[in-house]
Amino acid sequence: MIRKSDITKLTALTLLLSATGFAQEEAATTEQLQNNINIVWTLVAATLVMFMQPGFAMLEAGLVQAKNSVNILMKNLMDFCIGSVMFFIIGFGLMFGSSTSTGGWLGTDYFMLHGITGGADWTYTFWMFQVVFAATAATIVSGAVAGRIKFHSYLIYCVAICAFIYPIFGKWAWGSLLNDNGAGWLEGKGFIDFAGSTVVHSIGGWLALAGAIVAGVRIGKYDKNGKPKAILGHSIPMAALGVFILWFGWFGFNAGSTTTGDGEIGRVAVTTNLAAVAGAIGAMITSWILFKKPEATMTLNGVIAGLVSITAGCYTVTPIGSLAIGLIGGVLVVFSVLFIERVLKIDDPVGAISAHGVCGAWGTLACGVFGAEAVLGIGDANTGFLYGGGFSQFGVQFLGVIAAFIWAFGTGMALFTAIKYTVGIRVSPEVEREGLDTHEHGIPAYTHDMGEEAPMVPVID
Repeated sequence: MIRKSDITKLTALTLLLSATGFAQEEAATTEQLQNNINIVWTLVAATLVMFMQPGFAMLEAGLVQAKNSVNILMKNLMDFCIGSVMFFIIGFGLMFGSSTSTGGWLGTDYFMLHGITGGADWTYTFWMFQVVFAATAATIVSGAVAGRIKFHSYLIYCVAICAFIYPIFGKWAWGSLLNDNGAGWLEGKGFIDFAGSTVVHSIGGWLALAGAIVAGVRIGKYDKNGKPKAILGHSIPMAALGVFILWFGWFGFNAGSTTTGDGEIGRVAVTTNLAAVAGAIGAMITSWILFKKPEATMTLNGVIAGLVSITAGCYTVTPIGSLAIGLIGGVLVVFSVLFIERVLKIDDPVGAISAHGVCGAWGTLACGVFGAEAVLGIGDANTGFLYGGGFSQFGVQFLGVIAAFIWAFGTGMALFTAIKYTVGIRVSPEVEREGLDTHEHGIPAYTHDMGEEAPMVPVID
C-alpha cells in the first residue's frame, strides 16, 4: 500500500530531478553561447589585427622615398602571404604543439593542423588569430631595411621567421595557450607578456636590428665625417594614416588577446588607448625640447611606442599605470632613434628597432613594475614592485627580454649573413640610386615619375 507521504516524496523527487535537468541544460546552453561569443570576438579581433598590415604598409611607404614605395608595399603583402603558409605548415605546430617531450622548447604536433579533433571550431579560430600575430612580427623588419635589400632575399627571411624564429620563441612564452601539454619553459617561470611586447614586437625589432646591420646604410645617409643626413620620407600624410590604422587594429591585438567575449575587453582597450596617447605626448614634448619643434615623425612613432610598450601589460596594469608606461615609451623612442642613428651608425629609415625592439623590451619589464593584479581583482597578489609585489617578477621579465634578444638577434645575424653570402642581400648602387620600384617590380608607385616612358609590365588585352 502506497502512503500519501510516499507520493509526496516521489513528487518532490521528480520535481527536483526535473529542475536539476533543466539547470544542467541551461548551464550547457550558456556554456555553448559563451563559446560562440568567444569565437566571434576572437575572429573579429583577428581581422582587426590583419588590418594592421596595411597600416604598416602605409606607415613604412610614407617614411621612405617615393622610388621605393612599391617595394615596401610588396614586402608587406608578401610577408603576410608567405608567412601564413609557413605558419600553417610548420610554425603553428612548433609554437602550440605538445612539448612535454622537449621540456617546453619545441612543439611536436599540429603541423598543417593535423591531429586537430575535439574543439576544432575553436582551434581554427585560434589559428587565424595567431597567424596575424606572426605576420606582424615578420613585417616589422621591412621598414628597417627599406631602400637597399633585394626582394627575393626578403622573401627568404619571411620563410625563416614565420616557420622557425617567431614560433620557437612563441612556444617558450605562450605555448600553453591552446592546451596544457604545450607549456613553454619561459612561461613556466611566470613570464608575463599578455599580447606580445616581446613575443611579437621585440622579436621583430631585434631581427630588424640584425637586418639593418648586415644590409648596411643607405647611400648618402652619412657624410664623410660620419654625420647623419636626413633622407626624408615622401608622404607624411600617408605615414600618419598608417599610424591611425595601426592604432585602430591594436584594439584587436590587445583586447583580442583575452580570446573571451566579456567585460575585460573594455578595460584592456582603455589601457591600450591611454598608453598610445601618452606615447604621442611624450615623444612630441621630447622632440620639441630637443629640436625646438614638435617633430611629426617622432610624434607618430611615439604612438607606436606607447602601443608596443603597453602590449605586454595591458591586462595586468591600471589605467594610471598605462599612462606612465606609454609616456616613458614615447620619451624612450626618441632617444633610442637618435642613439641608433648617431652613435651606433645604424640606418633604420622608419625607427622600427626603437619603436618595436627597445619599447617592446621596456613594456615587458614594466609588467614587473606596474603589475597590479590584486588591485584589479584578477589575481591574489600584485606582481609589480610599485604595488608591493617585490622584484621577483621583474627578474623573470628581464630573463624573458634577454632570451628574446639573444634568440632573435642571434638567429637574425646568422640568417641575414647567410643570405648575404649566398644569394646576396644588397641591391647594386645603381638600383639603389634609381629606386627599387622599377628595377625590382617593373612599375613606379606614381605614374608621373615615368615621364614619357611606358610601364615595364606586360599589357594584357
